[in-house]
Amino acid sequence: MRVIFLTIASFILILNINAQNTVIQDSTNYTKVYDLGEVIVTALQSKTTINTEKNQQFNRVDVSNSLNILPSISLSNNGGRNEAAVYVRGFDLRQTPVFIDGIPIYLPYDGYVDLNRFTNFDLSQIDVAKGFASILFGSNTLGGAINLVSMKPKQKLEVYATVGAFSGNGYKGNLNIGSNLGKIYVQFGVSQLQKEYYKLSTDYDSVKNENGAERDNSYREDSKGSIKIGFTPNKTDEYSVNFIYQHGEKGVPVYAGDDETIKARYWKYPFWNKKSLYFISKTMLGENNYLKSRMFYDKFDNQIDSYDDISFTTQDKPYAFQSVYDDKTMGASLEFGTEMIPMNNLKMALHFKNDHHCQYNIGESPANFEDNTISLGVEDNLKLNEKITAVYGMSYNIRKSILAEEYFSSSDSISNFSKNTNDAVNTQIGTFYNISSSHQISITFARKTRFATMKDRYSYKLGKAIPNPELKAENAMNFEIAYNGIIAKNLSLKPAFFYSYISDVIQQVDNVEPGLSQMQNTGIAEFYGCEISLNYAIHEKLTVGTNYTYIERYNKTNNDLFFTDVPKHKIFASLIYKPIERIEITVSEEYNSERFSTSYGNVAPEFALTNARLSGKISKYLYAECGVNNIFDKNYSLSEGYPEEGRNFFISLIFKYH
Repeated sequence: MRVIFLTIASFILILNINAQNTVIQDSTNYTKVYDLGEVIVTALQSKTTINTEKNQQFNRVDVSNSLNILPSISLSNNGGRNEAAVYVRGFDLRQTPVFIDGIPIYLPYDGYVDLNRFTNFDLSQIDVAKGFASILFGSNTLGGAINLVSMKPKQKLEVYATVGAFSGNGYKGNLNIGSNLGKIYVQFGVSQLQKEYYKLSTDYDSVKNENGAERDNSYREDSKGSIKIGFTPNKTDEYSVNFIYQHGEKGVPVYAGDDETIKARYWKYPFWNKKSLYFISKTMLGENNYLKSRMFYDKFDNQIDSYDDISFTTQDKPYAFQSVYDDKTMGASLEFGTEMIPMNNLKMALHFKNDHHCQYNIGESPANFEDNTISLGVEDNLKLNEKITAVYGMSYNIRKSILAEEYFSSSDSISNFSKNTNDAVNTQIGTFYNISSSHQISITFARKTRFATMKDRYSYKLGKAIPNPELKAENAMNFEIAYNGIIAKNLSLKPAFFYSYISDVIQQVDNVEPGLSQMQNTGIAEFYGCEISLNYAIHEKLTVGTNYTYIERYNKTNNDLFFTDVPKHKIFASLIYKPIERIEITVSEEYNSERFSTSYGNVAPEFALTNARLSGKISKYLYAECGVNNIFDKNYSLSEGYPEEGRNFFISLIFKYH
């Protein structure tokens, strides 16, 4: 594997030498945002964006850590599966789905996606809509939406390449080459990220399943290849075909906490593979109308190997298995927009999605599940006057069960669950008031829903639960009052206050039958809080920024059940200093208050982390960077019993030719 990284490093140096003798057009930004991949309601809409520059400044290489920079977003670790996730204003990834270029990528069975598997080497930006997510996204955006927007070249030749090393015998490398020839453009990318282990803090005390130093079974490897081919026959129309292949492998560190009710898992993922093929187009129909289409096919495969003990050598115990998921998703959407009505920008969208899930343990018969989901929505951007714009919309969503099989291990036989159908209506309205060119106030309301996943409806939870195929959709009413403005020279301020009332919450009800639980629509909850972001360019060499989030979450149905993985208080602060043109120093600080790790009260303590990065421009196109994360070697956890990485170092070489 190291040969690959040495090859990329050599390639970077050769490109740099050649580039110094070539005259090309320079530009501030490396890549143009892939417009076809965005989901836009209005330029006034409140959404948060992370671009390539921010990812580099804070050394963020995967989507989960990129999102953690933002206010109202909490990074979490599903330690039992070693999956990274985020919560958006308290809503998890089932309720705030992830899209790539507007196409849903959450997994058919449980609605989640492991964000550690999604590196951002080939992304131009990440967009986050909180609560007031566009109707045009389709169904299940109960708490918002996260859209990963890929790269698109704007010059005849663009090259972006990095190679680096980091603690834990870790290596990374990527190569992106793009070319825009006017009517045709091509974007190609490959990347590799691997790590043998991460090192724990020196303050960590060894326990039964973890002796400290190198965290056992904490390896990871992620490879990705992508290609985009686009055709722009004129200034208004565009057609694009995209293919992405991902391969991952990972270990699952064993639980090392104090809760005796949590059983240790000895798991490895020998493969985590994903293939995505999609087509996006936009065609103008006259001067005031357009038609946008998306068609996609997604294939996802993974395997979990469960072992007898920490040696990871035998599979003889009853809890040992080799479990395979074989999932497919396909679908399409049509979006029509018109400005023929004065002062209105009206958009309508139709979405269809087919999800198929197949699961089995090796040596047993497979069980299959299949759902169809349809969403029909309309959204209007009404400009009331020069200062006030209203955005309102409505959608009807329906999820229909096509197939749901039940496997009986005692007889190695299959039967069928009863088929079921559930529908839901989403509505929202927002008012955006431009006080002046520097000040904006918005008030938004959204009633959103989330359909129960296949896992919610059909899982026996290893014999501890009763399935409930008739689960209905969860509902949330999301309110927000926000301000966005420049209150002094080079000083921007963005506060927001939010409140969500969630009903028909899908939650576990214990002892429905003696010793058995069931997922039911019995919950009522309230989430509320505030966030504030401040950015101040003190002068051209020094910029400081900070954001603070306060979130309260109450389970009004059962006060003894706690919502997990979200701290009540979170602060992220940064300082970016450029002593000379070629040097940039970035220092960041993150604080998280304590959070619940289990619904019955296990707690991950508060923590604060300090990171630093130094970047230098070696030549016109070549950069070098180095840095240290968790400078003070803090022993901390995102989830109780799963300690995170101690002090760690990184170094990289970056080439940008555009």
